[in-house]
Formats: sequence, structure tokens, C-alpha cells
Amino acid sequence: MKKISAYDRVLSARKTDRATSLKFIKNIFSDFIELHGDRRFSDDSAVIAGIAKLGDIAVTVIAQEKGSDLDKKQARNYGMAHPEGYRKALRQMKLAQKFNRPIVTIVDTSGAFCGIGAEERGQGQAIAENLLEMSHFTVPIVSVLIGEGGSGGAIGIALADQVWMLENAVYSVISPEGCASILWKDSKKAAEAAECLKITAEDLLKLGVIEKVVKETDTLFDDLKSDLIDTIKNLQKLPKDKLLENRYKKYRSIS
Repeated sequence: MKKISAYDRVLSARKTDRATSLKFIKNIFSDFIELHGDRRFSDDSAVIAGIAKLGDIAVTVIAQEKGSDLDKKQARNYGMAHPEGYRKALRQMKLAQKFNRPIVTIVDTSGAFCGIGAEERGQGQAIAENLLEMSHFTVPIVSVLIGEGGSGGAIGIALADQVWMLENAVYSVISPEGCASILWKDSKKAAEAAECLKITAEDLLKLGVIEKVVKETDTLFDDLKSDLIDTIKNLQKLPKDKLLENRYKKYRSIS
């Protein structure tokens, strides 16, 4: 069987008919209640946040939503969050910490929005604050990358005890096209850049960046739900100081 190239994985992650976060929420969680706004500026529709049931476990769900058609993609800003999106996520994660609810995040973004308004409202600070706070939460955190995982825009909700990727998802500090433009001044070398970046689930599992590759089978949602339930229950059994220690060691070991 021919090996699927890294850039083919990128193209698969970007397919317009690929399932978005809303479909994952609908098929994995029950009783989902969406909560809105960051109580500072506005409600960012690129980020979905709320509470739900995962089997018999009450959880907080944070997700980046690209939209399923042109109108929805434009309304969701193609999943590229503004600072208020990350602050909305953090607001809900703090509530999860307060009420001892595990956190599940669903990552799918080409990156944080880089417009002037986002920079004026503190895009970098919002992402950095999320990373700082997530490193100290004493509730289990599991992140699932379902499509694109672009740079700080992705990791802003993905600092977790366990990070999983669908087999056709990608996770990178920069897009292959951006990398090729910087290194070779030629975006047409994106396929070569993709191989160098090691952005596929298979590569990142070997590097220890992620813990699990999720197969995209017909039973994807059922399998993912079952695995999430088992993993979260196991993480809940750990003493809080051990959970934090393991999370710290996980990220210190990535080189």
C-alpha cells in the first residue's frame, strides 16, 4: 500500500466536507448547553464552549468550529479565534476547575486570527494566559485534534494531559505553505516542507507530542466516546498533585 504523504494529510485535514467540531459534539456528548461570551468584549463564534455529559461524566467542552458551508464558515471566521474566543474558553475552563469537571477540547483551526483588531485586543496575551492557567488546572484535560492544528491558535486550548489526533489531522507551528515561503521563497514547495515539519499524527506520536492516533473508521464517534470515557475516568483516579506532575513532565520531555 502506498504511503500517504504528509501534504496529502494536510489536504485531507482541509477538506470542506470534513466533519467539524459541532458534529463531534452532537455524536459524542449529550445534554450539551452552550455558554457564550468572555464578559470583556464579545462572543466569538469561532469557539464553542459549554457543559455536557460524556456518558455519565459531567464535562466542559471547548471546541473550535470552522463551519460546514460558506455562510457558516464566514460567520465562524473559518475557526480562527479572536482574543475573546480564547478568553471565553478560559472562562469556561475556570468554571470546570471550580466545579471539578474534566475538560475536553476539540481542536480544528489553521491558526488564531491575525487581524489588527485581534492584535489590539491582546491575541498573544490571551493565548499565553490560557497556557499558564491550563498548566495548573487540577482537573483532567483531554484534547482531540480533528483537522488542522495551527500553531498557537491550536495550542491555546490544547495544553492537556492527553493529546489525540485523528489519523488525517495535522499539528504544526506553521502551515507548509508558510514554511516553504520562508525557507525557499516558494510556496509551491509546500509538500517538501510538510515532510520536513513532521506534522502528521504518525510523526507526532513517535516524537511524543501526542498520546494517541484515532482511526477514522465508520465507528469513529462511538470509538472516540468510549476511549474518552475510559481515559477521563483513569485520569480522575490520579491524585491531583500526580496529575499536575505528569502534565509537567509531558511537556518538559518534548524536545
